[in-house]
Amino acid sequence: MTSPHTWNFFRAGGFDQVQIDSGADLLALKELNQKLWVALSCPTRGIEFDTKTLDLIDHDADAHVHANEILAAIAWAGGLLKNADLLVEGSSKVALADIDDGGEEGRQVLASAQYILKNLGKADATEISLADMADIEKFVAGLEFNGDGVIHPGQIADAGLRTTVEDIIKHRGSVTDVSGKAGVNQEIGDAFFAEVVAYSEWLATADGDADIRFLGEKTQAAADAFHAIQDKVSDYFTRCQLAAYDARAATPLSRSTEDYQHIAAQTLSAQNADIANFPLATVEPDKPLPLISGINPAWQKQVDALHEQAIVPLFGEKENLLASEWAALCAKFAAFDTWQAAKPACCAEELGQARLRELSGSAHKEAIDNLIIRDKAVETEVRAIRSVEKLLRYNRDLFNLVNNFVSFRGFYTGRDKALFQLGTLYLDGRSCELCIRVEDIAKHAAFANTSGLYLAYCSCVRNGGAEKMNIAAAFTAGDSDFLMVGRNGLFYDRRGRDWDATIMRIVDHPISIRQAFWSPYKKFIRLINEQLEKLAAAKAAAADQKLMKAAAASSASVAAGAPPPPPKPPFDVGKFAGIFAAIGLAIGAIGGILASLLAGVLGLQLWQIPVAIIGLILLISGPAMIVAWFKLKRRNLGPVLDANGWAINARARINIPFGASLTKLPYLPQGARRSLNDPFAEKKSAWPFYLVIGCIIGAVAGLWYLGVFGPDPIR
Repeated sequence: MTSPHTWNFFRAGGFDQVQIDSGADLLALKELNQKLWVALSCPTRGIEFDTKTLDLIDHDADAHVHANEILAAIAWAGGLLKNADLLVEGSSKVALADIDDGGEEGRQVLASAQYILKNLGKADATEISLADMADIEKFVAGLEFNGDGVIHPGQIADAGLRTTVEDIIKHRGSVTDVSGKAGVNQEIGDAFFAEVVAYSEWLATADGDADIRFLGEKTQAAADAFHAIQDKVSDYFTRCQLAAYDARAATPLSRSTEDYQHIAAQTLSAQNADIANFPLATVEPDKPLPLISGINPAWQKQVDALHEQAIVPLFGEKENLLASEWAALCAKFAAFDTWQAAKPACCAEELGQARLRELSGSAHKEAIDNLIIRDKAVETEVRAIRSVEKLLRYNRDLFNLVNNFVSFRGFYTGRDKALFQLGTLYLDGRSCELCIRVEDIAKHAAFANTSGLYLAYCSCVRNGGAEKMNIAAAFTAGDSDFLMVGRNGLFYDRRGRDWDATIMRIVDHPISIRQAFWSPYKKFIRLINEQLEKLAAAKAAAADQKLMKAAAASSASVAAGAPPPPPKPPFDVGKFAGIFAAIGLAIGAIGGILASLLAGVLGLQLWQIPVAIIGLILLISGPAMIVAWFKLKRRNLGPVLDANGWAINARARINIPFGASLTKLPYLPQGARRSLNDPFAEKKSAWPFYLVIGCIIGAVAGLWYLGVFGPDPIR
């Protein structure tokens, strides 16, 4: 499918990547099929990029930047600049003349930029920079109205209105405005005044109603005293009525002697729960309730309150209360109780009825609503102020982000570090440039294993452990002989800070062809060393055991008074002759093997000898090198980044030459002088030299015996 825009592609990592060089390329990205993009999504954290810019691009706030959000950011920034090529420059400044004021949003952004510069004392400035926006939050917060729809007490000059806002915050709650201060918004203000009005209207229904407020302002106190003992008084009169029905019930209804015996052994007080369960007074048929004496001590205080708050105001001074009077008292409170049941919820009830009536009748709600409306009225202007910051950030960062998202241009050209490259790890005489941040090592390693890269997961700490992070470092050159869990190194992040790094886990894969070439020989030498160590250990253990047995037997003989052990037998020449013969046979066998090899080699023509030697080497190292070559060709960066939250859309290969550039091996500086005189070098033994000479002599003798150098002596 043809495109109206002419694209340039470059080949890197084994696949074609789009080359973005101009503002036209950026604006035309929406036409480029996303199958040709290297990445379709990246996380907003854990990469080396300005997180605030990423958060501005991440419209859905899901902590990932997606391809469509990249396109939206390019379209927005390109539409506000007269020349889209400015995005390629990556400058943190924008000239006011470069802002396109042909549209409504452009005019608002330009006006806001001029307004900001004017407030900063730069009214004559021709450009605005991110440095000017460093305190944008303080700038917006310092405005009388900042467009967030929140009013805080500090904004209000009127003392009465300010007190009302403080009451709302205290009793209904608050929200935080841009300045960080607690305030109220429309929702909180409406809810508060709705409750105040409903509560005030409920209070008004009782005003002037003699059935509800039959004791005036003292009705509430009387009702509290009445309800505190209502159930207990009703219980008392019911017991007396039951005793009148059957005289036999009077005694058990007043509690038996056994009940008193049960509590007699306790230390009694008016607060005793067992006493409180006893009747209010002794039960007798149709007996009135005594008010002065003869009351259950646990209820004396409540009876006194009922007498003072309700009985005296309604019936006058009385020593006893009749059942009929109690029924009349209950009926008296019926209307009040019905009114109380209809009481609406009010968060500010503790302010008191007078204050609530005052708030309900005031114009404070309208005043607060007006302030909120005035604040919201500048929302567009404040949003335009934030758009200035957004434009500056996009102007500086978008081009860099696109070249680390649509293509991995910086990573594959080596001119700049990619966003996912966290820093450089120095370990085992190498420096690893491909280091990415990892949150969960086990989870990351499970998927990154499919990349074919040799990964060392390191725990990094600095400042005595106050700062910690995990990284995955790719080793792409050298060998893995001395890479193991527990080894320590030093990690430098992109800001130059050093971290102590310790290998916690390894994902093992081939590192280089050179490693594969030497691996069979190293394995063979390692096997021989292990076998020799086992043999030596077994012989040492046997000797130690034999010595211990001999010592134990000797000690036992001495303790038992046994005769001393017999003297050692004389030197057996025949025995040792056999040993020497066996050694000679072994040397002869080795010499025979070497002789056969030399015979085969020397039997070749001169030009065939190096070919044979090379063939032998390839026979040994070739299979390992071929396997490593195929695996190294399949190394893929994709799974490493996918495991970290990216959505890699291409097979980002790391071939052998490119891998060698990601891990640097140690080399002496050019022009450096090197002295080979080592005063602490190990002294070489002459025995290996003698052994080699002996083998050569034996091989030559064997060849002469076989007639290679002349007539067959047997003939």
